[in-house]
Amino acid sequence: MKRLVWRLVLSSIFFAAALIINVEILKIIFFVVSYLFAGYDVVNNAFRNILRGDVFDENFLMAVASLGAFAIGEAPEGVAVMLFYQIGELFQSYAVGQSRKSITALMDIRPDYANVKTEDGLEVMEPEDVKIGDIIVIKPGEKVPLDGIVIEGSSMLDTSALTGESVPREIIAGSDLLSGCININGLVTARVTKEFEESTVSKILDLVENAGSKKSKSEQFITKFARYYTPTVVIIAALLAVVPPLIIKEATFSQWIYRALSFLVVSCPCALVISVPLSFFGGIGGASKKGILVKGSNYLEALANTEIVVFDKTGTLTKGVFNVQEIHPEGISEQELLELTAYAENYSNHPISSSLKRAYKKEINAERVSNVEEIPGHGVSAVVDSKKVSAGNVKLMEKMGIEYNKNEFSGTVVHVAVENIYAGLIVIADEVKEDSKNAIKKLKNINIKQIVMLTGDTLRAGEKAARELGLDKVYAELLPADKVEKVEELLTEKSPKGRLAFVGDGINDAPVLARADIGIAMGGLGSDAAIEAADIVIMTDEPSKIATAIKISQKTLKIASQNIIFAIGIKLLILLLSAMGYATMWAAVFADVGVAVIAILNSFRALNVKNID
Repeated sequence: MKRLVWRLVLSSIFFAAALIINVEILKIIFFVVSYLFAGYDVVNNAFRNILRGDVFDENFLMAVASLGAFAIGEAPEGVAVMLFYQIGELFQSYAVGQSRKSITALMDIRPDYANVKTEDGLEVMEPEDVKIGDIIVIKPGEKVPLDGIVIEGSSMLDTSALTGESVPREIIAGSDLLSGCININGLVTARVTKEFEESTVSKILDLVENAGSKKSKSEQFITKFARYYTPTVVIIAALLAVVPPLIIKEATFSQWIYRALSFLVVSCPCALVISVPLSFFGGIGGASKKGILVKGSNYLEALANTEIVVFDKTGTLTKGVFNVQEIHPEGISEQELLELTAYAENYSNHPISSSLKRAYKKEINAERVSNVEEIPGHGVSAVVDSKKVSAGNVKLMEKMGIEYNKNEFSGTVVHVAVENIYAGLIVIADEVKEDSKNAIKKLKNINIKQIVMLTGDTLRAGEKAARELGLDKVYAELLPADKVEKVEELLTEKSPKGRLAFVGDGINDAPVLARADIGIAMGGLGSDAAIEAADIVIMTDEPSKIATAIKISQKTLKIASQNIIFAIGIKLLILLLSAMGYATMWAAVFADVGVAVIAILNSFRALNVKNID
């Protein structure tokens, strides 16, 4: 880029000198030198592309137009064509560089090394060489190299590179550690839980690097448009140079060749080819500043047309932190019911299981448990102290043919049977996230037609959460397959151009995330399967960021549409004026560069997301 700047400076000096000098031979020499400084690489690229069979590109158009101007004795305009074209290219390079900054800043999260504990002390290793189970030490000021669990020490983590949030997060022994964060002040020892290829930082880098490969419909349109547009205008320009002088008596070849060359200058599709992808690139960069990772511009474009937003409940709209509220035993004591249930749920990672174990408060002896079986969408079954214990929802009791307490409770109900005899129930309640009400309010403010919640929880618990949040619909007691079925039904309720977004966080949400028009995963606490299946990842776990993402997408799409309409409109106008002889080559140059500059400046607006919340 610096080399191009110097070349353009020298070209401008020689160009100015040529305009001042009165000696004709020196004037021509100075114009040629100025042209070589400005346009050598363009002519060279055009020639190379022709040899490769890629004829009709902007290099070809500029080379033909500028050299043609020299051929008909219009050297000043030939140099001006190339000089201003290169100034436009310089501006475009700067624009692309600026728009990349917010995304390439993420590349700084890639750790350079890991301090691994060995028998000989700390060894500095490449993150790729560290294995699961290795013990690593993260010193103050260092990047966390791999995902892990803190086993010793405490500190504050700067998570802004991953989440966009400036408030540091406290970590202590037992806390999850995400790679890419920066350890602020404490010495931390952690056990590695994922290899580098599977770590958070690696997945985010892969996501960002590949985001540009998934083009939006607007970008695909521009690619197809340029493919047919450029050869068409070259043919029209050739006809414009040759046909009128042959059929109009007063017309001269030099006059119409000049018009044809002006026509070619204007026809360069740079403004479109650069500004539209730049708009989407800026939108993806702006979203990343807010902790929203978009896997491609096609998803950003689809998000702008969202009509229905469907939420999972647990861990998405709620904290996913369950607490035991009530215990209703039948035939056994409260303590025995809680103990048997906690033991039966010991091997499950479900939030409900964790809450039961927390409520039990005692250490669980795993030797007392055997024959554990998880029944998806129903519950668990295990043998505890030689007794078969079944714990789960109503469906599990009905499946086993056991009579159960059918009273309604406000919360998630875990029914328990011992040796196929009903032993009581435990009521567990989840809390709605503080941000969830704000999220629903924001979505309604941007005119989302329907906001729906799907949950495997009881109808009463689902309806309670729906009332508290102000949702339009709630479907409860759903298995993972039922959720897909409900999304299929809701897809029929949107308009042909409308889109349905599903927001989830658990491994059981992966099929629904994949089926929805747009899958949005909660990245901070969400499962790897959900993040993998999703098109957009909310790194902060804040549902309100969904409305922010939709606003960014709508702004981006609006900017891209403005660029398309403006660039094509001005191009067609100047092309017509050039063909009719009303626009000189100078006007054509300024029109072409001017359109590109204005479109690029407009694209910059997609990066500005400060006031979008």
